[in-house]
Amino acid sequence: MNANPGRQPAGDSGLPPEPGKAHPPADGAPGKDATTAGSTSVVEASRRAPRRFWSMRRVPAALVALLSAAAVGLLLYDVISVRAGRSAMRWRRRLAEELATRPLDDVWMIVGASVAMALGLWLFLLAVTPGLRRLLSMRQPSGIPRTEKVRAGLDRRAAALVLRDRAVQVPGVQSARVAVGRRKVKARARAHFRDLEEVRADLDATLRQAVTFLGLARQPTLTVRVRRPRKG
Repeated sequence: MNANPGRQPAGDSGLPPEPGKAHPPADGAPGKDATTAGSTSVVEASRRAPRRFWSMRRVPAALVALLSAAAVGLLLYDVISVRAGRSAMRWRRRLAEELATRPLDDVWMIVGASVAMALGLWLFLLAVTPGLRRLLSMRQPSGIPRTEKVRAGLDRRAAALVLRDRAVQVPGVQSARVAVGRRKVKARARAHFRDLEEVRADLDATLRQAVTFLGLARQPTLTVRVRRPRKG
């Protein structure tokens, strides 16, 4: 038993260590804090930006498939009817006549060509762009086994909620609105006491730290605006 119960051995103080410092163990082995810091440094050392998430494009693909199937099926039915000795449908005869008699500079020809080109360009853009703009790619860990194929994404609305909660915790902030984009984060706050410059400095520092802790692959730029609430 310890003769003096009010005295504790050295290194067993009840106060938590200072941030960024850890007490070394007696046997000289790396402590838990050192291991955690090492893992964090390994994760943060990854600078390779992962690719964006690709959308499945289910709705456009379903619409194109249904319209194509309907048009091809109707045309095939009419061709089979003609081969069987029946007359062609009225819409196909009318379409053939219009295409054969109308000049290329006709208004309806130009409108139809423009609509077809716009639809084709829209489908091409859907095919070559990833989509899913609401998901932000997060950093990939490096140096950790079996994590090369791990991909994580963060919803922009969820990120905005996290940053807004951090913003309203700053002293002097009455309300805050945060909009998270792919490259920019815009924060607007109302301060009901304290100097506006002080509130803005604290809010900027808090949000910059929060944005870093989100672990995004591409660090967005932060814009902070603080103003007084309207009177009356």
